[in-house]
Amino acid sequence: MRGLKKQRRIQILALAAVALIGATALIGYGLRDGINFFRTPTQVAEQSPPQGEVFRIGGLVAEGSLVRDQSETITFDVTDGNAVVSVSYTGVLPDLFGENEGAVALGSMQGDLFVATEVLARHDETYMPKEVIEALQEQGVYVDPKTGKVSETN
Repeated sequence: MRGLKKQRRIQILALAAVALIGATALIGYGLRDGINFFRTPTQVAEQSPPQGEVFRIGGLVAEGSLVRDQSETITFDVTDGNAVVSVSYTGVLPDLFGENEGAVALGSMQGDLFVATEVLARHDETYMPKEVIEALQEQGVYVDPKTGKVSETN
């Protein structure tokens, strides 16, 4: 009788382990397209991601780089104060998008150009994404978290 209880307990534990592994695999499979890594322009310049890998790039829109062509395609440069990555986007930009403002773009590299499928900007005049603030501060650029103003800290 004791051996039967012990064997039953082992079977239940093995079944629970298999169910846990299966659930983890299903969650990973379901999230595989929804997980996007954040990179700064410096990280992209140092080690270019594989062609076609979808990721987010963020920083400040470089002054004088915003170019709108006759269609809906917009090109601009994103910088973290150390490196610059050119971005191309076709679509309507957010209202608060502009030069010297923080922005995050979702897309992939095609050669030396980042082709964005989505561009996010601040949702008010003082907000800047946490990742962008941290990336800029690593490059020696100070971002006031209350006002969103950017200044050099040399």
